[in-house]
Amino acid sequence: MVSGGDKTTRFLVGVMMLAGGTYMFLNSIQVYTGFSHSLYNAGGFQVTGGMVLIPMIFGIGMIFYDSRNLFGWLLGLGSLAMLVFGVISKTQFQLKSMTSFELIIILVLMIGGLGLFLSALKGDRND
Repeated sequence: MVSGGDKTTRFLVGVMMLAGGTYMFLNSIQVYTGFSHSLYNAGGFQVTGGMVLIPMIFGIGMIFYDSRNLFGWLLGLGSLAMLVFGVISKTQFQLKSMTSFELIIILVLMIGGLGLFLSALKGDRND
């Protein structure tokens, strides 16, 4: 049987290991944007950022003219969603160059911390 203090220690050490490993992992990721002239490519037809902004401008104008205009809201919010989705979909992630030792340390911290954290949460069989 494990006493309460041991569980608390495992919990806290596990959380610290998991947080440290996750921080190191996320810190080693480089983010690139592959933003080009086109946001989307539909059947050979390229949709550019300007083609998305023009309907958004009309939608915003319709909303300011009549805030209850459903078509203006759909046009404005739909264009905004397309623009955000287009930018996010062009984002690329790449792991920085690191030694195998650094990667092993990161993985041991993340997975070991997760194991300690989860073992502290599970209940005793004799409870």
